[in-house]
Amino acid sequence: MDIKALIMGLAFAFMWSSAFTSARMIVRDAPPMLSLSLRFLISGLIALAIARALGERMQLTRPQWRATIIFGLCQNAAYLGFNFIAMQWVEASAASIIASTLPLLVAVSGFVFMGDRLRPLAVAGLVAGFGGVVLIMGARFQGGLDLRGVGLCILGVLALTMATLALRGASSGGNLLTVVGMQMLVGSVALLGPGLLLESLEVNWTLRLGLAFAYTTLIPGLAATWVWFKLVQRIGAVRGATFHFLNPFFGVAVAAVFLGESLRVLDLIGVAIIMAGILAVQLSKAPSRG
Repeated sequence: MDIKALIMGLAFAFMWSSAFTSARMIVRDAPPMLSLSLRFLISGLIALAIARALGERMQLTRPQWRATIIFGLCQNAAYLGFNFIAMQWVEASAASIIASTLPLLVAVSGFVFMGDRLRPLAVAGLVAGFGGVVLIMGARFQGGLDLRGVGLCILGVLALTMATLALRGASSGGNLLTVVGMQMLVGSVALLGPGLLLESLEVNWTLRLGLAFAYTTLIPGLAATWVWFKLVQRIGAVRGATFHFLNPFFGVAVAAVFLGESLRVLDLIGVAIIMAGILAVQLSKAPSRG
């Protein structure tokens, strides 16, 4: 874990967390699935153009194609699609808190489906992390948190868990920007049909919409994805995932600053507990010294 990896990890965590706030801005003025499909189309074409300029081949291995398609469907179409729809009804901070359970769900999935062992530190982290989520969501439900939005966010983070498990196959074999571009185009195509069938083409053209769309296309959409792949290549998925412990803090903070979402005392306590739980789970995966 050198200084470059540290900067990359912090940048990824901030960019990834800020996407909830920009998405909340977009869905106030435009249909969520069609907006997201257009965002993926633009991001994907930009990524492929840069890849071509850098001399990458537009060819992927069979394992890369399989993993890229899974990643595009699970992360882009399902995870972000569900979250964009949900943020018509829930605050960006609530969506980011639910999404921040990703490392916890990955650990549980590894234990249930892949036979991974959970060290005592991981078990303690899981209990603390999910306990922090329950603490925050329990207080927000009393304040009228929308069940539809919460349910969609939960479906989204489950899909993201599947995408994360497929990440290693997509990031190996070179042609990194080609992989990034292709998985975005997969998401664009997957969302286009449902968007045309279920959504209206009505758009409220505002400066806020334009700035939020440009930001989410270039920063969380393109830059964060590329940084994440590079981070995993540099320090590995386990160490890279440690930076997810910052997502609850960044997600709530950015939403409070740019959307004026309220911060309750229980929110701050719950975020601190979630961060500690995620960090404990990730640290438990570090190899023992001896």
